[in-house]
Amino acid sequence: MKLTAGTLLDGRVRYDQPAEGYRTGLEPVLLAASVPARRGDLILEAGCGAGAGLLCLAARVPEVTGLGLERDAALAAVAAQNFAANGFTGLRAEAADVTAWRSAASFDHALANPPWHDPAGTASPVPLRRAAKQAQPGLLAVWVERLARAVRPRGTVSLILPGSALVEALAALSAAKCGDIAVIPLWPRANRPAKLLILQGKFLGRGGVRLVPGLVLHQDKGFTPAADAVLRAGGRLT
Repeated sequence: MKLTAGTLLDGRVRYDQPAEGYRTGLEPVLLAASVPARRGDLILEAGCGAGAGLLCLAARVPEVTGLGLERDAALAAVAAQNFAANGFTGLRAEAADVTAWRSAASFDHALANPPWHDPAGTASPVPLRRAAKQAQPGLLAVWVERLARAVRPRGTVSLILPGSALVEALAALSAAKCGDIAVIPLWPRANRPAKLLILQGKFLGRGGVRLVPGLVLHQDKGFTPAADAVLRAGGRLT
């Protein structure tokens, strides 16, 4: 697998990823910033790819331990290399499909950028990108159920999805016994519809659904100051 060398969080994190296929965007960085992890917490990321989400989370929160699941064994190996290259000894990657995986631990938090592209749409000709993005009907519910089973009571399950998946995601979280759900809109620019949402629920949480203040990503020149604090400075998205 040919790799390209790069960085995350304005150079704070070294990050190699495949030269072809699914290329990391803003999603795993924003998702990791939303997880309310504390020092020493145990984190699960499903579909971790080359490890961007766990890398950004470990850069923000000292001494977290984490497991990244990635069904492509070669990509899981890249994630493991990235963890080691950054000195994050508490992170590891496992070649596994979350839909067929069972947890042997009780995680404090779980996160995922699950596949969501409509299978009826035009599929990517690149196998890695197609596998990362295209979803069969009902797949999101399976991912959410597996993540919810893996966390402790009131542990969080965090997802980043397009706005069009909101209804399906809320139903999946409810079916997996996740409550106290926060919906965080991510606006591309001010006064534009939110294309992406972060949804965060608590396993066995008793609260309902809350629409909370979100984040405007871009202004006329570059990122907004609030987005810059997350995407470059590695701050928490609250």
